Amino acid sequence: MRNYDEHMNIESRSPDVWARRTFLGALALTTASAAVAAPAPAGAPRPRSKVKLGIASYSYWHFRPPKVSIETVIEKAAELGAPAVDILHRQMDIPERDPLTAEHRAYLRRLKRHAFRHGVALIALSIHQDFVDPDPAYLKRQVEHTHKCIEIAGELGVPCIRLNSGRWNTIPDFDELMKARGVEPVLPGHTEEEGFKWCAECIAQCLPKAEQHGVVLALENHWGLTSSPEGQLRLLKQFDSPWLGALMDTGNFLEDPYEKLRQIAPRTVYVQAKTYYGGGEWYTLDLDYRRIAAILAEVNYQGYVAVEFEGKAPADEGVPRSLAMLREAFQLG
Repeated sequence: MRNYDEHMNIESRSPDVWARRTFLGALALTTASAAVAAPAPAGAPRPRSKVKLGIASYSYWHFRPPKVSIETVIEKAAELGAPAVDILHRQMDIPERDPLTAEHRAYLRRLKRHAFRHGVALIALSIHQDFVDPDPAYLKRQVEHTHKCIEIAGELGVPCIRLNSGRWNTIPDFDELMKARGVEPVLPGHTEEEGFKWCAECIAQCLPKAEQHGVVLALENHWGLTSSPEGQLRLLKQFDSPWLGALMDTGNFLEDPYEKLRQIAPRTVYVQAKTYYGGGEWYTLDLDYRRIAAILAEVNYQGYVAVEFEGKAPADEGVPRSLAMLREAFQLG
C-alpha cells in the first residue's frame, strides 16, 4: 500500500529539504507574533471565544468492552448540542491494519451520511502509528498505514488526523508506562537523535499524501518523542508545510502543564481537552480550563476543542459535564 505520488521528487520529501524552507516560516511566525494585541486591562470582560466544541469518540470507549459504535457517538453528540466528532480509528467497524476494501469504503460513506443527517461535522481521525524504530521494514509499514489513514480521512471528509511521534517501547505495557509518568528509556544501542531522525523521515514521506487528500497532520504531544514541548516543536520546526501542525492534548503534559501548553499554542491546529470526572483511568489532572482558554486566545486560536473524557464516571455523565465546563471556560454561552 506504499502509494507515493510518482510525480513527487523523492528528494523533496526529505526532512533536510523541508528544513531549508523553515526559515521563511519562522520569519512569518515571528512577524505574526509581534502583531498580537496587548493583553486586556485587569478586570476587563473576557471576549467571547470563537472556538467550536466537539466530542472525541474515545470519550465513550476506553479500549474496554463493550465498544460503543461511531454511529452512536454521532447521535449522542447531536443530542448534546456539540455537533462535531473526533473518530478514534480503532473504534471503527473496520479492521485497523487491513488494506481498504470496497466494503470498508462503503462503511465510511455510510458514516459520512449518518453524520450529515445528524448535523455533525467529522473533524479528526485519531490514529495509532509509531515512527520510532530501528527496523526500516517496520517504519515502511507504519508509513503505509498512515497513508491508508489519510485516505480514510479523505473519504470521510475529515480535515485532520492525529499523528503520534512513536516511542521506544522499552516499557511495552501501557499501564506500566503510565506508572512511569510516560517516561521510558531509549532502546539499548540507539540514541534519541536517531529516534528524531526516523520520525522526521516518516513524516516527510506522509506530507505529500496529506496534501493530496487535503488532510492536516496534527502531531500530538503524546508519549515518546513528543512528551515534551521541546520534542514536539523540534519535529514541527523541521518542516515548512501548511499540512503539519500541533495537536494540543491538554492532559499529556503531566508536570507544569500551562507553560508547556503555551509553548506549543502558536503551532496548534487542533485541541483535545482531557477531563477526568470520577477519577482518571490512569491519572487525574486538575486542569484550569479558563487558563487554557486564555492561552489559546493569546494566539487567536479559533478551531475545534474536542472533549476527550478519560474519567471512570459513566460517559453519559462525564461527557455532558465536560461540555458544560468547557462552555463556561471558553465563554461560549
